Amino acid sequence: MLNPTFLSGSKMASSSIFPCTVLFILTLAIFTVYTVHHHHHNHHQSSASSSSSTTKLNDQQHTLYYQNTFISSASNYTLANYLRHLTLQPHLAGTPQSLQTAVYVKKHFESLGFVTETYNYTALLSYHVKSLLNAEFSNGSSVNLPLTEPGVPQNGVTSPYHAYSPSGSVYGMAVFLNYGRDQDYIALAAQGAHVSGCIGIVRRGGGLSRNDVVEKAAAHGVAAVLMYTEEEGHDSDDVKLRSGVERGTVMKGLGDPLSPGWAGLQGGESLGLNDPQVTERFPTVPSMPVSVETAETILNSLEGSPLPQEWRENLKMGKIGRVGPGPTMLNFTYQGKRKKATIHNIFAIIKGSEEPDRFIILGNHRDAWTYGAVDPNSGTSALLDIARRYALMMRLGWNPRRTIIFCSWDAEEFGMIGSTEWVENNLENLRYKAVAYLNMDCAVQGPGFFAGSTPQLDDLLIEVTKKVKDPDTENMAVYESWRAADKGISVHRLSGVDSDFAPFLQHAGVPSVDIYYGKDFPVYHTAFDSYDWMVKFGDPLFQRHVTVSGIWGLLALHLADDPILPFNYLPYALELQEYTSTLSNFLEGNISLHPINLAIEELIAAAKEIQQETKKLQDHEATGELFVLKKRILNDRLMLAERGFLDAEGLRGRRWFRHLIYGPRTSIVESKLEFFPGIVDAIYGSPKLNKEERQQEIQHEIWRVARAIQRAAAILKGDLV
Repeated sequence: MLNPTFLSGSKMASSSIFPCTVLFILTLAIFTVYTVHHHHHNHHQSSASSSSSTTKLNDQQHTLYYQNTFISSASNYTLANYLRHLTLQPHLAGTPQSLQTAVYVKKHFESLGFVTETYNYTALLSYHVKSLLNAEFSNGSSVNLPLTEPGVPQNGVTSPYHAYSPSGSVYGMAVFLNYGRDQDYIALAAQGAHVSGCIGIVRRGGGLSRNDVVEKAAAHGVAAVLMYTEEEGHDSDDVKLRSGVERGTVMKGLGDPLSPGWAGLQGGESLGLNDPQVTERFPTVPSMPVSVETAETILNSLEGSPLPQEWRENLKMGKIGRVGPGPTMLNFTYQGKRKKATIHNIFAIIKGSEEPDRFIILGNHRDAWTYGAVDPNSGTSALLDIARRYALMMRLGWNPRRTIIFCSWDAEEFGMIGSTEWVENNLENLRYKAVAYLNMDCAVQGPGFFAGSTPQLDDLLIEVTKKVKDPDTENMAVYESWRAADKGISVHRLSGVDSDFAPFLQHAGVPSVDIYYGKDFPVYHTAFDSYDWMVKFGDPLFQRHVTVSGIWGLLALHLADDPILPFNYLPYALELQEYTSTLSNFLEGNISLHPINLAIEELIAAAKEIQQETKKLQDHEATGELFVLKKRILNDRLMLAERGFLDAEGLRGRRWFRHLIYGPRTSIVESKLEFFPGIVDAIYGSPKLNKEERQQEIQHEIWRVARAIQRAAAILKGDLV
């Protein structure tokens, strides 16, 4: 029977669900009744005989049985219901509404009978107080430009703002800065456009974070920054696309700024607000997000220098011909407040039966800038549904070999604060016990499967996507549609700091995965990221939710239950070879990549040896303590090899980031190279050094990477170095 509250609509961006969803509800009801009845019937049949028949199954048959149970117990209705409850109201971190979602998640885990924990941290968060933007045009007219989204009830929806922007009032000429890259300032200077003291209009993109944009603007003398986001629409509903405003953080780095490198425990050490370690995390000039409509009003009024030809690429505002400065004058005021707030991480734990001290961690953040239907609660819904399906499997007799931990993070939108504080607080435990971290954020944004991972998990990703039905194509697995769309399998690497995998991989060295459906979506961080949008555009029948949760859950099942961890380091080593070959094109002088090449050869040899060792153990049917110990030792080497890529000194100038293969570049570096961040920083980020000094620094970073690869190879071999 359908839940009547599901039919009643949701209290969000509009007062009721879209009229077109009547057909959706009828279709979903028919599908759900059939699906639930069919699965319910099958489970009664299977559970009636499971007590006698499953005991006779071998380990492989047990694994297949429970994997099939997991897949067959999917329910798009259940996922839709979770999402509706999670998005009834905005839930910005640190607010009472956010606490309510934490309670909802906790009660769900408890209702399933899981051991449930709450870990609270104190963190410095940032909130909007007031803002104003007035434009004075050359004809003498002036107008107050809108800074909120029209048609959005202000029932808890925060006005658009940039978290951690300094407060301030600025009066100055408007100037268009394109993406705000170094090359954009060079192009402006070449045309005689002076930006000092101006208010810069920037379009999001160009590979820069919000913090990068504001810091570069301040370095060039810009007094304030207004950012807008151009989006391709999914439909003809241009009003939302043009009036939506992308909120976000402009803080540098990850985690609570008052506890850099350690957890912000209540009653624990906390830096002062004026401590240099704190203030260096924040920009020095105010910034504000604006809508496409507001940006267009300003940009179409500019005169001055002509638009550089190279800026026209991908520029969707076709009427822009001049970049300023002026004659339009802007009067901009932003006032915010920073305050300590309590954030809540919620955990559910399924203790492993054979290796309880080995952790498979599934994580998703819960907090949202507004309603957060896509970002992040499509992922939260998937997390809750995987937990539900695992609980069903446990009632049928399943218990994982290794411990599974469900993590619902808080305050991700402010800079991965919840996950970072927990990782910092549990660093040593994670170092020796974490097998893998499986992340999901914006689980469903639209069509098409996308995945990121550390390379030793590529084979597992591919295997799992062959087992899950594609939600948008008849009689096709996700693997087939993925391969067809990308013209081959494309897995991106986790060098960015755009979700909760960053502290696990880049600080703790835990192998990681990040998966989602849809490359991007037009209502990102706006008040229109609502349940209504999901029902109308993102995933009307919630089939993509079913698929992505199926992939996520199967990945965890393999990692939790496979006797030997399904890690393959040979693709990792071969990819490092590709990186080195690419890097050689960016080097000059007497710099040698020979140390890295030699280290990669060691890693290849180690990866091949451990493949052979794995096969021998898999083919061997022996039992007993010695055999179990051999598997344990092998698994530890597979699990710990990723830690070898860490360096205790971290990246130069950013010691918190310790992974030498994958990590973010410094804000001053503009490069498309997304690997070897320390080397890339040395190539592009040392303008004050002469040629010989820069080459020495680059060579040193090459040696650091080589030593890291050697450490990983030694761990795989089980050797000392």
